[in-house]
Amino acid sequence: MSIQVYGIPNCGTCKKALTWLQHNKIDYEFINTKETSPDREQIQNWVNSLGSASMRNTSGQSYRALGDEKKTWTDEQWIDAFTKDAMLLKRPVFVKDGTAVLVGFRDEVVVTAKLGL
Repeated sequence: MSIQVYGIPNCGTCKKALTWLQHNKIDYEFINTKETSPDREQIQNWVNSLGSASMRNTSGQSYRALGDEKKTWTDEQWIDAFTKDAMLLKRPVFVKDGTAVLVGFRDEVVVTAKLGL
């Protein structure tokens, strides 16, 4: 089983997720999206798995800077936006064996179930 966690090191939610993974001795690879932005194909796959609405970082400055037209964007338009600015992505994104299974970190029970632990 391969788990990748996409996010940024200074994100509080990412820190909580990584601490939880380490505490539970779960092997993972952390990918800093500021240094290594996911490519369009990866993002397309994530949106296909999770939907564009769940992927949106609605509390970030990048999201707030988008105009009102964002309310009517299609998944394709969101994929383009996510590709151009990874800060629009909600964090962290959990990828298991190449498939995005969860975005965000709130409920440890949900994370455990989604990662199949």
